[in-house]
Amino acid sequence: MRILLPLLALLLNAGAWAAEDRSGLDSPNPEVCLQTNYGRFTVTLWPDRAPESTKNFLSYIDYGFYEGLIFHRVIPYFMVQTGGFDAELNYRDPFGPVRNESVGGAKNLRGTLAMARQRDPDSADSQFFINLVDNAHLDAEDDRPGYTVFGEVTDGMAVIDRIGEVETTVKDGMRDVPRSPVTIEKTTRGACPQRALGPR
Repeated sequence: MRILLPLLALLLNAGAWAAEDRSGLDSPNPEVCLQTNYGRFTVTLWPDRAPESTKNFLSYIDYGFYEGLIFHRVIPYFMVQTGGFDAELNYRDPFGPVRNESVGGAKNLRGTLAMARQRDPDSADSQFFINLVDNAHLDAEDDRPGYTVFGEVTDGMAVIDRIGEVETTVKDGMRDVPRSPVTIEKTTRGACPQRALGPR
């Protein structure tokens, strides 16, 4: 009996630790850390508001798809966009489109993440943007689709603001491309350990 009690305590503790680990993985609002050469920032996702877009984004994160890509479109007082091109503007093929979830969804407010798309509302794939300001004109209106918001920057918005201030140019026919690449170096699930600004 004296041996069984400590064993039972160990088993109970092990179960508690496992439960804690599972609770982190099954968080209702997953977090992702994105490390750039301008610093790192944490995004918190909203699967309750945009389940398909959240699942889509996490599939790219788990694959490491965004690592090595740049913020290829930067427009001050509007938004910064990434998820499609590397520093040489080579296009990285996405997995496939995801349906639009903007009708009845979250608003394009400052700091939110939204799916970039073409004219077809259901044409979003890997590319996303971060709103630098409130952009109500990107929201759905009645039954007319807008741009699906699926999360927000919850730590490190100063990094995004700095990216939004970089000097841009026209390169290979693309407008608003930063003169010096703003590169996503690493992406991981979970919040960033701390906010850290990179060199200008």
